[in-house]
This record gives sequence, C-alpha cells and structure tokens, in this order.
Amino acid sequence: MKPGFEPGITREVQVTVTPEMCPAFDGIIVHRVYSTWSMVHHMELAARKVLVDFLEDHEEGIGTRVCVDHKAPAVVGTLVTVRAELVKVRRNIAICKVAAWDTDRLLGEGEQHQAVLTRDSLAKIMARASNQSLNE
Repeated sequence: MKPGFEPGITREVQVTVTPEMCPAFDGIIVHRVYSTWSMVHHMELAARKVLVDFLEDHEEGIGTRVCVDHKAPAVVGTLVTVRAELVKVRRNIAICKVAAWDTDRLLGEGEQHQAVLTRDSLAKIMARASNQSLNE
C-alpha cells in the first residue's frame, strides 16, 4: 500500500434512483424504491474508491464481507449520497463504515471489508476457482 492509507479516508458516490435500481424479480418491479442490492452495490463502489488510490501497481483489492441494514426507502428520482470511511486496517484487510443518505435521512448503513492481495496471488486464487468449476 502507498503511504497515507490510514483510518479517516472518505469517499462518496452520488446517484439518482432510477427504475433500474428498483427491486425486480423475474423482470417485474416490486417497489419503485432504491433496492437493497443497488444500495450495497453503491456502498461497495464507494469503499473501492477509498482503496484504489493507495494500491501499488502489484496490488489489487477484493471484497470479502459486506453487512448492511437498509433502514428507509428512497423513491425513484431521489438523490442518494453513499459514503465510505476507512475505519480500520487489520493486516491486509481494509474495513470501511458505509452509509447511504437522502439529504439528512439515513437510508442504510453497515460495514464493508476488502482484502489487499498481490495481483499474482489473486490470479492464482482465480485460476484455482476456475479449475474447480470446470472439474465439477
């Protein structure tokens, strides 16, 4: 990791809720609100932004954990701000507190973890996973 990767780093993502972000099952929108999976996607994106500027050329990050409480709905057209803050670095794991807001209303909050690995190590892990899938 490059110098300066320490707790307190924050990054944000802003999105406007669209119909594509609504919960849909078998192509049918169930509710015209921001889905939990869209919120988690944007939280992962914000957490990735915390990490990416500090990766060395030979390093890569990979998500290892996400835990989110979806607390309130946001209807289509709502501007949502998703914020990630690095709160802890434990060995090669970056832990971010994540939250989604509609102006001053908390929509969801939780935690996201990313492991920092060498690109070579990650390639070996992916190759093993690919080989296991082919052999099943």
